Amino acid sequence: MTAQTTAPAFGWRVFGIGVIAVAVVVFALRDVDPAGQASRASPGHTLLACATAGVLLIAGAALEWRRTVAWAAGAITAYYAVVIVGFKDGGLILRHAGEFMAYSNTAEQLAVLAAALIVFATYARIDPALAARLTRAGQLAFGVCAILFGGAHFFYMGMTAPLVPAWLPPSQLFWGYATGVFHIAAGVAILTGVKDRLAAVLLTIMYAAFTPLVHLPMLWADPASHRNWTENVTNLILTGAAWVVADSLARVGRGRVSLGR
Repeated sequence: MTAQTTAPAFGWRVFGIGVIAVAVVVFALRDVDPAGQASRASPGHTLLACATAGVLLIAGAALEWRRTVAWAAGAITAYYAVVIVGFKDGGLILRHAGEFMAYSNTAEQLAVLAAALIVFATYARIDPALAARLTRAGQLAFGVCAILFGGAHFFYMGMTAPLVPAWLPPSQLFWGYATGVFHIAAGVAILTGVKDRLAAVLLTIMYAAFTPLVHLPMLWADPASHRNWTENVTNLILTGAAWVVADSLARVGRGRVSLGR
């Protein structure tokens, strides 16, 4: 992945912070894993959650250091691909194939996997052609995830609209549908390559805005809710993932930009 110019990139830093935040919340709550690695129904879920938190904490911290970012991203990619998307969420889809939520929930984990794959392809010392293919695979996967996120807004508008601040004009229902459309449009742009960089940047901004507008107020209103903590860290890691995609789509002249390699 070579280019004419190296551009500054910060998405992988935010993504790493998101991984660390997930680990901290998993460890603090013991039986809740916002990234889907453990559940209360799992045998020995407390031990599993703590072990998972330890792994993610180490990987997230290593992701912040340039010398270890490649292997950390590779470890996260492998973990999410095999354990989360492949095993856990694959089983979820098989059990609930007729429910859209199974696919949209899996998309959250796939988006993390896609971002980790892009970071690995960017910083690992691998063949440039292979790096380009892996990066594009991550971008395409994230584009599909964005479409699934948007679809969830329409399938579950009764759950989506109430999350919008009541004071935000013109209405909660309007923003519920609008953000669904924004997700789908961004996903299509990333898949087709039409204004893909702009779409990824706007998607990152939208996710970042969800934190002060939706998730932090919910946490402030009910700090005892495990769900509110997990929603906050999940949104943070998705913000980082979208930022990684936006950075990977940056262009200078006619070439793809190497993300700070």
